[in-house]
Amino acid sequence: MLLSTSVRAATASTGLGRRAASALALKYSHAIFNAALAKSPQTINKVQTELNTIATAVKDAPQLSSFVSNPTLSMKDRIAGLSVLYAAAEGTGAKKEPVSEITKNIFVVLSENGRLAEMQGVIDGFNELVAGYKGELTVTITSAAPLPRDVQTRLETALKNSQAAQQSKSLKVANKVNPAVLGGIVVDFGDKTLDLSVASRVTKLNSLLQLNSGLIVYTSESV
Repeated sequence: MLLSTSVRAATASTGLGRRAASALALKYSHAIFNAALAKSPQTINKVQTELNTIATAVKDAPQLSSFVSNPTLSMKDRIAGLSVLYAAAEGTGAKKEPVSEITKNIFVVLSENGRLAEMQGVIDGFNELVAGYKGELTVTITSAAPLPRDVQTRLETALKNSQAAQQSKSLKVANKVNPAVLGGIVVDFGDKTLDLSVASRVTKLNSLLQLNSGLIVYTSESV
């Protein structure tokens, strides 16, 4: 009940765009993490395993991916789809275990709120919270193309010398590719983002040009 209440409250502030969606997903992530932490460290590990197993199943199965990305399904279809997700998390054979109520609850709430498409962001956020709980720092460097090995090595060295890394028990650096950044890099660590991308500069430039255009129009009309 506490998890459902906390997660439903996350829908009170919604918006458009990548940042707004990520912020919303992180609220769901916090709700799951707090619910699992309130039970035991073992529950955190179990929920994390279940969520990552589901994420892999969705990535590998086009039908599950379609189910997650379609908010217009009937209640009957949503219930049937959730059952398939739970089955994937249970595993098979001797390792088969019932899915935790926490994992079930989060998918029920995401489904009811039409937010199943936020699933991956929710899971990524949960993994970051677990990493922080265990003293691990995961840094994701997003670039338009794979970083050359020497560049990534220099970045890793610089990150290891950072205050955040020195306060952590371990550091993991991953390079993700997203052509939308155009150039430069975006560094994500925990709930912080350092945006050094060309795309960000272009957006700022466009905003500045629009502002200047508005000023020019105003000046000409006032003459």
